[in-house]
Amino acid sequence: MGVTTTISVGVGLLLGAAVLAQAHTLEPLPAGVSAGQVLVPQGVYAHIDTRQTQEMLQTLTQGSAEQQQAALERVRAAPERFQPPVLYAMSQVLFKAKLYHEAAFWFYAGQLRARFDVNRSTDPTTRQAVDALNQTYGAPINRYLFQDLDRALDLIANVVAWDRKTPYDYDPHWINLHGMQAVQAARDPQSAGARTAASLSQPPSEWAAIAERTRAKYFKSFQDAITGMQDKLPLSPPAQPSR
Repeated sequence: MGVTTTISVGVGLLLGAAVLAQAHTLEPLPAGVSAGQVLVPQGVYAHIDTRQTQEMLQTLTQGSAEQQQAALERVRAAPERFQPPVLYAMSQVLFKAKLYHEAAFWFYAGQLRARFDVNRSTDPTTRQAVDALNQTYGAPINRYLFQDLDRALDLIANVVAWDRKTPYDYDPHWINLHGMQAVQAARDPQSAGARTAASLSQPPSEWAAIAERTRAKYFKSFQDAITGMQDKLPLSPPAQPSR
C-alpha cells in the first residue's frame, strides 16, 4: 500500500509522506532542495511506507505525557518493528525523564540500525540522515555516557548483542527517502520509472554479512575512541602510606 504522495521538505525530514509539518527539524535538507519546497515521491519511492514512523515521531515529540508513555511501551514491547528514527526520538523522551541509561541504549541502538540501513542502501548520499539524527539527539546522551568509559563500552557491547539477536521487521527503504536519488526521481518522474524496490538496496542475500560488518566496525570505533580517551586520563596519584 502506498502512502500520502506529497513530501514536504520544508521541515527537513524527508520521510515519504508529508511528514511532521511542525518545526521539529530532524534533518538538514538534501543538497539542492530549498526550504518550503514540496516534492512528490515518484515510482518506487511513493510506495515506501513510513506512516508508523511519522505517527510515532509526532507522538514522541508533541504528545501528552500519557501518549508518550504509551508510545514508549509500544517500542519496548516490539522494537524490531520500528524504523531507527523512532528509537532516536524515544531516547530523547527517556533522557528528559531522567532515565539516562535506557535513553543511551535506544539512542545507540537507533544509530547502529540506521548505519546498517545506510550500508545496505545503494544510495551513498543517505548517510546524511544518520549524521543529522546524531546531531539532533546525540549531544546530551554522549555527555552522559562518556562520563564513565567502562560503562560506555559495556553499553555499546549490549547494543551490539541486542542488534544481533533482534530481527529487522521494518521497511529499510525509509533511508532511501533521505538521499539525492529520491530527490532526483521526484524532479524527473520519467527517470523514476527505471528504479525498482530491488534497486534501492544491496541484494538481501548480502544483508547478514553487511549487518555483521557494520556491527564489528561500530564496536571497534567505540573501542578505539574509548582507548584514546583512557590514554589521555591523568594517572591516579600513588596511595599514601598509612601512618
